[in-house]
Amino acid sequence: MSQLFSILQAAIIFGTVIMFGAVGEIITEKSGNLNLGVPGIMYLGGIAGLVGTFFYEASTDNPNVIICVAISLVCALIASVAGGLIYSFLTITLRANQNVTGLTLTIFGSGIANFFGGSLNKLAGGVG
Repeated sequence: MSQLFSILQAAIIFGTVIMFGAVGEIITEKSGNLNLGVPGIMYLGGIAGLVGTFFYEASTDNPNVIICVAISLVCALIASVAGGLIYSFLTITLRANQNVTGLTLTIFGSGIANFFGGSLNKLAGGVG
């Protein structure tokens, strides 16, 4: 029974992130765009925040927690805005197909996150 509660607790915690992306996509769809690249943009933001915080902590002997969070948020924001701008430029300015562009951005974001996440794992002393 306790395992069921822990699974439900984890589902609520991880589902919140997906809910934020879904709410943003609903607002985007009301404007007439179908952005299938939301997961890729979220991947880009996540890995950028992780990389920024990792290199800050690696360069400082006694890292400050508030600065770590601030650097992570700023890096994630910059990467996510860049992903959104790429999608907007391709679909609005160049009139590219929204489905193809969104799925390409999702594949690109997950590939970048896996590549740099693996490299960061090796830098941190992990295996694989």
